[in-house]
Amino acid sequence: MTAARWRVQVDRNLCEGHALCVELAPAVFDVDSSDLASCLESPADEMREQVEAAVAACPRQAISIVKGTQE
Repeated sequence: MTAARWRVQVDRNLCEGHALCVELAPAVFDVDSSDLASCLESPADEMREQVEAAVAACPRQAISIVKGTQE
């Protein structure tokens, strides 16, 4: 049986560059040259808890976890 993968998305139209996500999951998130968050789209499963914390902390709700494809 294969597990469903998950992905991370940042809505750059909502992001204001507060960078709380970077503080909570620096291996997944970064702030790019436009001062908006960018992310590693398919982080390791071990990062799930930190990504969920970043999703919860985002003041603009610009980060989401989406179900990926089956592997």
